[in-house]
Amino acid sequence: MRKTLTACSLLLALAATTGAHATGLQIEVAGEANGTVKIDLFEDVAPGHVERITTLAERGSYDDVFFHRVIEGFMAQTGDVQYGRADADFFRAGSGDSDLPDLKAEFSDRPFERGTVGMARAADPDSGNSQFFIMFAPAPHLEGEYTVVGEVTEGMEVIDAIKRGEGRGGAVRDKPDLMKSVTVTE
Repeated sequence: MRKTLTACSLLLALAATTGAHATGLQIEVAGEANGTVKIDLFEDVAPGHVERITTLAERGSYDDVFFHRVIEGFMAQTGDVQYGRADADFFRAGSGDSDLPDLKAEFSDRPFERGTVGMARAADPDSGNSQFFIMFAPAPHLEGEYTVVGEVTEGMEVIDAIKRGEGRGGAVRDKPDLMKSVTVTE
């Protein structure tokens, strides 16, 4: 019995000291869209990607980052912490990432549905870094090709109101909406 209690105590202490990962994000959106978006992150599905997103959020890296690519009926993309902010070369938005290394893909059987949060990447499946996108509608063609990291649980109406981009690529060039603040929630 004593060994069992000691083992349980050690596990609890280990969980407390390793900073058991947060389970969500709260995003304050400003611009044409204004309001709060809450996201449940899937640590069990994409632990490396969730750790990256929460690390960048805790650093404040996502604060004041624009939604630089928004395609009607598809998705809204943000998270370019290098070029996707007012004090950066915004015309390069979408091509930047963080100072951390790229992540290995964590594909799953989770579907890309309305409200799904996925990790953006370049052509290389193992190139996800800081950018992510939120789905306006289902996109089964993304399944098995992109990492699902979470889902919107509140505030989808705010996402729906985000300013749309232009052209096939959905680039938002004039006064894009932004993530005013991003905080990690338990």
